[in-house]
Amino acid sequence: MSIVNRRNAVLGWAVWNVTTRMAKSKAKRSVPASDDKKPSWIKRIVFVGVGFFAAAGAAALFWRSKSGDESPPPEE
Repeated sequence: MSIVNRRNAVLGWAVWNVTTRMAKSKAKRSVPASDDKKPSWIKRIVFVGVGFFAAAGAAALFWRSKSGDESPPPEE
């Protein structure tokens, strides 16, 4: 019996759709509603941009620390 079959594909598709729908609604609820003149979609773009740059910075720091882990070969 294989792992990739029609039943698991349908189940994965359903879980993916439900999860994305829940994530979208949660993201809409997390943006504070205010009486600013800026539309809410601009605020969402700003929040996503800040999150993207934070994730990229964390990935760069992780990559830099991993590339410097190699120690020189022992001298005899």
